[in-house]
Amino acid sequence: MPDPASPASPDSPDAPTPGSARRARRTVDRDILRLAVPSLGALIAEPLFLMADSAFIARVGTVSLAGLGLASAILTTVIGLSVFLAYSTTASVARAFGAGRRREAIARGVDACWLALMIGIGAVVVLLLGGDAILSLFGPSPEVLAEATTYLHLSALGVPAMLAVQSATGLIRGLQDARLPLVVAVSGAVVNIPLNWVLIFGLDLGIAGSALGTSIAQWGMAIVLLAIVVRAARRHQVPLRPHPGQVASAGRESVPMFVRTVSLRVVLLAGTLVATQLGAVQLAAHQIALTVFTLLSLALDALAIAGQALTGRFLGADDAASVRAVTRRLMVWGVGGGVVTGVLLLAASYVIPGLFTPDVAVQENLRAALWVLMIAQPVAGYVFVLDGVLMGAGDAPYLAKVGIINALVTLPFAVLVYYSGWAGPWALAALWVACTLIFLIARAVSLGVRVRGDAWMRLGT
Repeated sequence: MPDPASPASPDSPDAPTPGSARRARRTVDRDILRLAVPSLGALIAEPLFLMADSAFIARVGTVSLAGLGLASAILTTVIGLSVFLAYSTTASVARAFGAGRRREAIARGVDACWLALMIGIGAVVVLLLGGDAILSLFGPSPEVLAEATTYLHLSALGVPAMLAVQSATGLIRGLQDARLPLVVAVSGAVVNIPLNWVLIFGLDLGIAGSALGTSIAQWGMAIVLLAIVVRAARRHQVPLRPHPGQVASAGRESVPMFVRTVSLRVVLLAGTLVATQLGAVQLAAHQIALTVFTLLSLALDALAIAGQALTGRFLGADDAASVRAVTRRLMVWGVGGGVVTGVLLLAASYVIPGLFTPDVAVQENLRAALWVLMIAQPVAGYVFVLDGVLMGAGDAPYLAKVGIINALVTLPFAVLVYYSGWAGPWALAALWVACTLIFLIARAVSLGVRVRGDAWMRLGT
């Protein structure tokens, strides 16, 4: 099947002129930036919660920071496994919106919000009852385990709010509005920093204050976004009560995205497991490096969000040419953005370690991990934008399949580091090569092969 977006023959009267081609690229770029720039601000605001926690708790002590890192690995896994609430919602809402079915788009978002709250309540029960056992599987010292347990139990209370924020944000972005989630995310981050400072140091609650402050800020964000969803539903006469069949259907449609996300989290958790065995210093450095990785990943993921929203919208409108144009421009933006973030990370690698911890050993290990992350940035930019395009196209079954394959390719390298007996900064650097660089290269190959074909281009609602 020929590329629906391929240019016309030079002899054809419909062949684009250089000027018209430039104008078309500028139009696509404006569409991408209209969604990506506000999403960038919102996505950067989200990891500021964890970065503020890490910076504050590092002043409490290395043991507390290691405990935060271990508990955060569990919490980010729970939240990460539920990311389909945002991504699937954005894609399905955008497709209905592109087809001119706004009421249906909002109804899909309402179902996703109910699904998020249900999953969140279940997650709270699991973390409160089984959190100790889960943390013990990583084999931490008793001191680190005690700090991690405190943080995990108190932070679990904010999980339903975090998931509700994901689904509500997915609805709003699917309606092609990225500014509103930005305002809410920035407001939450701004409130979180002084609140945590007061609870951690002012009231001397330590790691417990960090968990409580973040949970309070997350619930504030959720209440604001859910109120906006309720207002939109009432305006378009969309029922607000949960419909079990529709909520269950939304859950079933999200299963492939869940599987895809599990494959990503397995690799990240394997890295944390190996870092735990390397020692408290390496685990603390690994935690800070993961926080920086999350920040950079989400910054590049702003382009992926634009890809989700625009791909879903144009496929819903039966506009394959625009989908191809968006995909091509996103690849350029993704690789270019990765180069920029890599250069910035090289300079920051000499500053960030001292900002996060006074421990010289942690600083040396952290710098080694950041150098690996710097090299991986252009590959990450390419991977994230194609991931976003295929999510927007509803190509989750393919993403699930290759996600499992890519994890199976990567895990043997993590096992090699585990049994190598290596120590010090080079051991942590080797771990980041295994679980980050190699994993991203495998994903780049599998996603690049897919977008070269047409099987993912399913038009209409």
